[in-house]
Amino acid sequence: MTKESHEVFDRLFRTIASRRNCPRDDSYTSSLFVGGVDTIGGKVLEEAAELVEAARIKGPEEVIHEAADLIYHAWVLLAEAGVSPTDVREELARREGVGGLEEKRNRK
Repeated sequence: MTKESHEVFDRLFRTIASRRNCPRDDSYTSSLFVGGVDTIGGKVLEEAAELVEAARIKGPEEVIHEAADLIYHAWVLLAEAGVSPTDVREELARREGVGGLEEKRNRK
């Protein structure tokens, strides 16, 4: 992975956040924010289902495409909720080295 491709996540989130803070009429992302959590959440669910379908019956290229769509829409939902990718990274770092079953037992 090149540095450029690694940084695309941060650039993407900055663009998403800017569309939330400074909406544009010609922006799909801005239109999602107008619909709020229900609209954005509906897209997350739709894209998650499409990713599962692609993994079942389509090839890797379609899985990559649908995963990118899901990540984009999930990040729009994060921005709507006032959460950043850094917040998610920190949570994943906190969980690192803890087994999944143990982590679930330790949740509040």
